[in-house]
Amino acid sequence: MSNQQSNKQQAVQPLYAPSEDAQFQQPYIDIDEWRDFPVRHRYMHGGFADTATRFSFYFPPKETYTGRFFQPVYPVQGSEHASQSQVEGVDNKIGFAISSGAYMVETNMGGASTDPTLVYRASAAVAEYSRVKAVELYGPHRPYGYIYGGSGGGFKTISFMENTTGVWDGAVPFVIGTPMAIPNVFTARVHAMRILKNKLPAIIDAIEPGGSGDMYAGLNEEERQALEEVTKMGFPPKAWFAYKEIGDGALTVLTPGVMQADPGYFEDFWTVSGYLGADPQSSASLARLQHKTVIEKVFLPQKQEATTSDGAMNMGVDEAWKMLTESEDAIPSFQLEKSPPENAYLEGSYIRIVSGAAAGLKIPLGSMKGNVATLGSAFGFFASLQSLAAIKPGDEVVLDNSDYLALQTYHRHQVPSKDYYVWDQFRDAAGEPLYPQRPFLVGPIIARGGAGSIQSGKFQGKMIVLQTLMDESAFPWQADWYRTKVKEHWGDKLDEQFRLWYVDHALHADTSSNDPLVELHTVSYVPALHQALLDLSAWVEKGIDPPTSTSYNVVDGQVVVPSAAAERKGIQPVIELKANGGDKAEVTINETVFFQAEIEAPPHTGQIVAAQWDFTGDASFAIEGNIVHVNENGSKAIVEASYSFAKPGTYFPVLRAASSRAGDRSNIYTQVLNLARVRVVVK
Repeated sequence: MSNQQSNKQQAVQPLYAPSEDAQFQQPYIDIDEWRDFPVRHRYMHGGFADTATRFSFYFPPKETYTGRFFQPVYPVQGSEHASQSQVEGVDNKIGFAISSGAYMVETNMGGASTDPTLVYRASAAVAEYSRVKAVELYGPHRPYGYIYGGSGGGFKTISFMENTTGVWDGAVPFVIGTPMAIPNVFTARVHAMRILKNKLPAIIDAIEPGGSGDMYAGLNEEERQALEEVTKMGFPPKAWFAYKEIGDGALTVLTPGVMQADPGYFEDFWTVSGYLGADPQSSASLARLQHKTVIEKVFLPQKQEATTSDGAMNMGVDEAWKMLTESEDAIPSFQLEKSPPENAYLEGSYIRIVSGAAAGLKIPLGSMKGNVATLGSAFGFFASLQSLAAIKPGDEVVLDNSDYLALQTYHRHQVPSKDYYVWDQFRDAAGEPLYPQRPFLVGPIIARGGAGSIQSGKFQGKMIVLQTLMDESAFPWQADWYRTKVKEHWGDKLDEQFRLWYVDHALHADTSSNDPLVELHTVSYVPALHQALLDLSAWVEKGIDPPTSTSYNVVDGQVVVPSAAAERKGIQPVIELKANGGDKAEVTINETVFFQAEIEAPPHTGQIVAAQWDFTGDASFAIEGNIVHVNENGSKAIVEASYSFAKPGTYFPVLRAASSRAGDRSNIYTQVLNLARVRVVVK
């Protein structure tokens, strides 16, 4: 079935109203108490009888309540109290809601289910019941309701809006994908990482401030092609700085689904002309490992009792998929008769059991230490601890990376309709695919299974989409794809219902990082997300138009924005930073370097309220910048500093700055951040 046919069928289905659903007619409350942590609020926990649906409500005191609720939507259903483990700083969902005069709704979205529609049906039923409790607490009224979710939660947020009526008044989906995102964003990225290997540091240096600007310099033809391919697919080159932390993302979790949906691909890849693996001289063929050996010892720990750890509670957009791979505290391992070759490509390898009672099992390899093979944390997708007990010393095994290598170019064989323009690189002049195609597209199947539907652009209410320009997992162009879908539905009324704001210098994760490398290159987009929720509520409730959508162009898969804040628009301040008048300064030890930054917020988005320097790379940002406003409304400022370096080396000084709509420096929840970097070479 094509995407177009699927969307047409979806469009004729009536929108869901929870009041008409017999499954959700018996709500109950089993906890009702006042709590002082993380802020003063009345907490209620409950569910619906004869269902697995559970929820938490967090109500502010009556004197601060302003008539609305916010409802976070997580990538993975299963927890109705995940926010209780995220109470630090700007990441505090409960604190933000209560301080904004809103109550917060949280639900497990019905829990695990084979019915993909349950996620939005259960969430809608919970939202509607929250209004019943709000009336009991605050008196007669209809609370306005707003949902927000990122990554897989962004898929769900859009699905909730497109499939329900009368439940939510608006939504803020963030770091969103398209129905073709999974697994293709990860396959393209991992393919490039394998090919580029040791060239990534040089690529990063080229695109850092003061670099050559030519990230293709020094690459051979294969490396150049791999970098160009992933860049045209939408991976933002500036995100390569974090390649060690990025890894393969959710690919280990997604691999079993692709294997189940399209098992023939993993044979065709190595045997059918037109697939990379069919060429015996290709990099995939040369990297292929099929290492035969024998198990000498089996280390099989006892299964641990399930607990709700902090990790399992964390439902952030980067952490949620990790939860699926970390359910065992102890991972089994095997001692092998002989270890694989020293330089073997082991990433994504599987241990295939080829003899004995467990013959036929295929289990992901986690790591090799000497001749001890530890199973990958996702082994539970392939084999239970009980089935592993059948593996005995003397069993023959093969360490095999064939499937993982094959998956890395799966996107070439998944060319969708032409609205997915980043796949144009895989079409010939007549628009036909350059490579053999699989009989169906896997992405839409995964998208529908996780969200209950495929994005159509048809929704009631208002929506602000927040997307980041350095997103390594939800490539930035995908928000433009959805904007196009929305415009197809709303036409000339698009700006009455929809905004798209891009945030620069931000990765995929919606939680703050403690990694100095990440902090020196990126900012949190969570304050911009909070501001979007407040702007959305003012738009719906008072008719106050939010700031204009970001101005941008998509060029060869890359989202390009103007350098000036007034032209870029959106809500993020823009910083132009110079060291001795340029983006690179060369000085001697203890020679003073002069830094000057111009900071400007887009029109009608507030004042510049904060600036901090980091000169030496410790990511402390301990030096406060002296902000000198140069216009009456405070939206434009200059920050200057001087610094001398006591040791030789290459430094990347960073200025981080923030704007606030109301000019309130004390409110951390809505200070929209950005940063700028320069290079200083000290000799």
